[in-house]
Amino acid sequence: MARAFLDTNILVYADDADAGAKRAKAQALVISALANGDAVISTQVLQEYFAVITRKLSVAAEAAQKKVEVLAALVAVTVDADHIVESIKLHRLYRLSCWDALIVHAARRAGCDRLVTEALQAGQRIEGIEIVDPFA
Repeated sequence: MARAFLDTNILVYADDADAGAKRAKAQALVISALANGDAVISTQVLQEYFAVITRKLSVAAEAAQKKVEVLAALVAVTVDADHIVESIKLHRLYRLSCWDALIVHAARRAGCDRLVTEALQAGQRIEGIEIVDPFA
């Protein structure tokens, strides 16, 4: 079964009361991932998600921790030193930010064929992974 990798922005939009239609779409993606196992994340995404929802969305740390505990079921890639070194190669080759390169490498490592994000150019293919913007 083909899997998608969800970027941090998808998880954040699912919690953002001000995100309008993006919130509904993001919630559907997260619910599907949790129910069907058709999408995954990395430990980087989990960390970024916690940082963003506590800082920008003012979610209390205790509530954010509970959300992280639920989303941890989606973790398929743990960022380690090899992951960082490989992502630097992607950073150099594709001129991605170091954070985006980590995400792309995690998607590749997890065997995903799609990276669901609005942070990169939709339709672009990087290392065989299609970039999909669910809000486009």
